[in-house]
Amino acid sequence: MKIASIETHERLEAMRKAERRQFQRVQVSLLGRFMLENRTEYPCQVTDMSPGGASLVTPIIGNIGERVIAYIDHIGRIEGNITRYTEGGFAMSVDATPRKREKLADQLTWLANRYILNLPEDRRHERIIPDNPITDLTLDDGRTYRCQAIDVSLSGAAVVIGVKPAIGTPVTLGKMRARVVRHLEKGIAVEFASVQSEDSLRKNM
Repeated sequence: MKIASIETHERLEAMRKAERRQFQRVQVSLLGRFMLENRTEYPCQVTDMSPGGASLVTPIIGNIGERVIAYIDHIGRIEGNITRYTEGGFAMSVDATPRKREKLADQLTWLANRYILNLPEDRRHERIIPDNPITDLTLDDGRTYRCQAIDVSLSGAAVVIGVKPAIGTPVTLGKMRARVVRHLEKGIAVEFASVQSEDSLRKNM
């Protein structure tokens, strides 16, 4: 049993080193819940994450190597194994297909950009990750600027852009009429002229 334990530890250490080489971790603050092998559910908070692993603050910890299934806000379901203990919780690997890892990388990039923009939380409408965040913002005089939509909801969006039209300026984001409502450190926030459906938002962004 001791040999098996040593082998497990060595395997997990190799996984950690491989993950550090392959993926860049992003500092986040995401709430969720998780289950250990006993299937009891507990709350958690993810403090940093990459497509290959995550650090969780948890009320209890399992055993090194134990299987974990977690459901994380903005991310969804992840699963893997406990790789090490941390202050207040544990770190886990994330088992995923290459396609799932690519999606996780996109989600984490979106979240990291939200934190860079220092966006306030507004839960009137659920946040949506755009299928293609690169779009155009057009002013009434016809000037068009390429931008990146970072934080999108049914009622508005925050975009990274090199210009800052005055607050109240009418604009068109993609194909949607909007107006500038706030200046951000690296862009602007706009409010749509009418609340969109998720389908129209994805189609017109």
